[in-house]
Amino acid sequence: MPSTTQVDRVLVLAGGLSYERDVSLRSGQRVIDALKAVGVDAELHDPDVTLLPLLREDPPDAIVIALHGGIGEDGSLRGVLDLSGVPYVGCDARAARLAWDKPSAKAVLSEAGIPTPEWVALPHERFSELGAVAVLDRIVERLGLPLMVKPAQGGSGLGASVVRTADALPAAMVGCFAYGPTALVERYVGGVDVAVSVIDLGEGPLALPAVEIVPNSGVYDYAARYTAGVTTWHTPARLKPEVAEEVAAAALAAHQALGLRDLSRVDLIVTPEGECTVLEVNVAPGMTETSLLPMAVQAAGLDFGQVLAKLVQRAAAR
Repeated sequence: MPSTTQVDRVLVLAGGLSYERDVSLRSGQRVIDALKAVGVDAELHDPDVTLLPLLREDPPDAIVIALHGGIGEDGSLRGVLDLSGVPYVGCDARAARLAWDKPSAKAVLSEAGIPTPEWVALPHERFSELGAVAVLDRIVERLGLPLMVKPAQGGSGLGASVVRTADALPAAMVGCFAYGPTALVERYVGGVDVAVSVIDLGEGPLALPAVEIVPNSGVYDYAARYTAGVTTWHTPARLKPEVAEEVAAAALAAHQALGLRDLSRVDLIVTPEGECTVLEVNVAPGMTETSLLPMAVQAAGLDFGQVLAKLVQRAAAR
């Protein structure tokens, strides 16, 4: 690691109280192991009542946010870290808030000319006030079938489901509302699931090789993401060269349109015709043994620990 900015101690924030606590702890431990392997001292800390006193009395050189769910991705914690004057890897609070809210992020992507499936965002109270049956009928009439239903704010596939018949839509909405107050219903786009991780090591954002995702169940839900043996990944994705270039360009465009920095993961679909569409963007990608960003780093011929160390160094220099 270059000597321009000395990094002696890194704090890795993981855990939290979201549905994704266990995944976050696994991500955090893997980050620590990778940093220690390249000589960077790192320690794990939960974002609890002891965090702010620690940052005031013994601030680290930089923070890595390995929190998933709202606390790590909705911008609130990043805003507090900004107030504390402690640098962290990743985008700022404003960009995180934008990316975390899927309807808002999709609106920005659309305005930037980046393809994303047509959608409607439906708060639970509006769903009830307008009449569930009438609303669902109108959604099917407007967007057609099949549909993808997922929480407007959330990750790891929690509360998400594919709806192939109108009769299945009410149950999907109920399942979605269990994870958040607003449902995002979008036109389902069939094709190859790919994820493109974007990192910036100091020379501008770089799209890493796309990871192709093939879940045994056909749906990349929570179990498919974090249960070993139920999903197959191909890195790099089995795409024609020109399609791979288009996917990388779309990921970079999404990263920049949302004002992100350091790292992100962009989830896309490549249709049988070779067209790509952006589904969502994650500002705190998973770092577990089955997570996609570490796979992409390896496919690019890079060392995971060295990449993290460089990101930490860049954060500390800000």
